[in-house]
Amino acid sequence: MARIPAAAVAATGLVGGYGVARWTKKRPLGGVALAAAGTVAAREWQRKAGGKTAAALSGLYLAAFAGSHPLAKKVGAWPSVFAVAGGVAVASWALADRRA
Repeated sequence: MARIPAAAVAATGLVGGYGVARWTKKRPLGGVALAAAGTVAAREWQRKAGGKTAAALSGLYLAAFAGSHPLAKKVGAWPSVFAVAGGVAVASWALADRRA
C-alpha cells in the first residue's frame, strides 16, 4: 500500500482541524482532528528523517497552529489556515518527504 506523504497529512490536519471546529462549532473536536493528524505526521517524520527532524517539524506544526490565530486577524481565517498549512507542507517535504 502506498504511503501518504507526511506533508499532506500535516497540511490536512491543520485545514481539517479548523474545518471540523468551524462546521461543528465544537473547538475540542477540531483539536482532536488536529492532534490525530499531527501524531500521524510526527510518526512519519520520525521514520523518514529521524528524531531531531521530527521534533523540529512537530514544533513547527504547533507553532503554525498557534500562529494562524493572530494571522487570521489580519488576512482572514481561511487564508491564514491555508498559509500556515502550506508552510508546514513545504517544510515537511523539504526535510522529510523528499528523502524517502
